[in-house]
Amino acid sequence: MLTIPNWQTTPHDLPEAIRAVKTALRDRIESSGRSIDEVFAAVQRLIEQRLDEIDADPEVWPVIEYADIENDTVTRAQLDKLKRRGCLVVRGHFDRSQALEWDADILDYVERNHFFEAYTGPGDDFFGTVDSKPEIYPIYWSRAQMQARQSERMARVQFFLNSLWKHDGWFDPARDALYPDRIRRRPPGTDSAGLGAHCDPGTLDLWMTREYQAAFRHLFDGNVEAYDPWDAAYRTTGPQYPGSTMCSAFRSFQGWTALSDMDHDQGVLHTVPIPEAMAYLMVRPLLRDVPDDYMCGVTVNQVFPANEKWHPQLVGALTGIPDVRAGDSVWWHCDMIHSVAPVTGQRGWGNVMYIPAAPWCARNERYAASVREAFLTGSSPADFPEEHYERDWEGRFRFEDLTEIGRRGMGFG
Repeated sequence: MLTIPNWQTTPHDLPEAIRAVKTALRDRIESSGRSIDEVFAAVQRLIEQRLDEIDADPEVWPVIEYADIENDTVTRAQLDKLKRRGCLVVRGHFDRSQALEWDADILDYVERNHFFEAYTGPGDDFFGTVDSKPEIYPIYWSRAQMQARQSERMARVQFFLNSLWKHDGWFDPARDALYPDRIRRRPPGTDSAGLGAHCDPGTLDLWMTREYQAAFRHLFDGNVEAYDPWDAAYRTTGPQYPGSTMCSAFRSFQGWTALSDMDHDQGVLHTVPIPEAMAYLMVRPLLRDVPDDYMCGVTVNQVFPANEKWHPQLVGALTGIPDVRAGDSVWWHCDMIHSVAPVTGQRGWGNVMYIPAAPWCARNERYAASVREAFLTGSSPADFPEEHYERDWEGRFRFEDLTEIGRRGMGFG
């Protein structure tokens, strides 16, 4: 099984490693009796079918009421649409008053601990800034964030989403790893360039590790028809390659919870609502029109890009969320291409807490050890820049505030 050489110390070996793995994967595909072009044509047919469905649907994003998830009254039609689109808005996930209270609590938390006086700029360049204040606050351990992460309402939605996957033997859908992430507070009047189209499941490790070659086995065996983006097999064992854009955890869904009302045209999240689009992304670099040492822009230490040159069918399908209110939550399948639209003179606040679904599994259990240490010391989690603003902050969420859901999710006891 081919893997990348020690690219951290010998980066000149990376082009040769790419050539080698592309040759091996092309040979593997063509040994199935199908050519690379035939396999990609099968992928395109699948994508075109989904694009036709999207074009015919006036409400592309599925919307499900939290009450229906809680009462197990989500319809079969709603479930089918959710699996086809791979994204979801949960209406009323939390009471609007609760979300607005959390938003106020976060602002009080950062202001009374003099965050803006101490802030020295972003620790990475993944997100931009707005004037002198960051849109993305490197804050992880506020009471509001932890209360939301360990709430029964969050656990119920995460279980609902995790249960969409084929997961037997790979993860526990009823237990979340409470993956700690940051917050966004975008003020009224903001001009923001947004965030380009990309996806987050990994970079070159998706082609070059044993685990992901197994996860995408049907594609590399030329059997596109058998590929299932909802199959968790092998995804929950191997880690991503180290780097500034990695995620140590397996997230079945990425997500955020709205802390303010946001209109659909105010610089909001867009996705390509096609979970199977990863098949396009994985096979496209193997075609002969791509240089042998190039992966359509995918490399280490950079986000996985999607663009007009290599993925025109996909980026043309980017679709924004509907209007959301404080307390709604927004979710998208971990493989899905997504972006944030630009905005000029934003109306109202654009505030969210990033909280994914990260079911308990071997990979997430390993990462939980570093999460526990970060939590107890108020440090930035290992997946994020070492900024550590909260170590001495007043009002930080403490161990004694954990519920059973919180203790299990962080692996305490």
